[in-house]
Amino acid sequence: QVQLVESGGGLVQAGGPLRLSCAASGRTFSSYVMGWFRQAPGKEREFVAGISWNVYSTYYADSVKGRFTISRDNAKNTVYLQMNSLKPEDTAVYYCAAKFERGITTQSGRYDYWGQGTQVTVSS
Repeated sequence: QVQLVESGGGLVQAGGPLRLSCAASGRTFSSYVMGWFRQAPGKEREFVAGISWNVYSTYYADSVKGRFTISRDNAKNTVYLQMNSLKPEDTAVYYCAAKFERGITTQSGRYDYWGQGTQVTVSS
């Protein structure tokens, strides 16, 4: 069982940065692929970024490529999402997720555990 708790959300002006953190419980954190998803009001949840268990592989949605960076610290059981050059369209609830099966996937249904989400609001 893995429990995920996101933090770091808030209100930021367009063009500014924000860093999200996701703290995981459980001793097998390093075995999980981690992902960040987001859901804006009235929209479906969408993939943002993913990172492999050994940090060697990352994958980003086209909409955030070059602006967002996902990273993880297995010693701290934490995954991060550094968001730069934020845009109003980045406004959403951001969720971290974990999957035991190897391989990054953009499909939310393939992830086994989810956090409660943290709100990110970007003002224009």
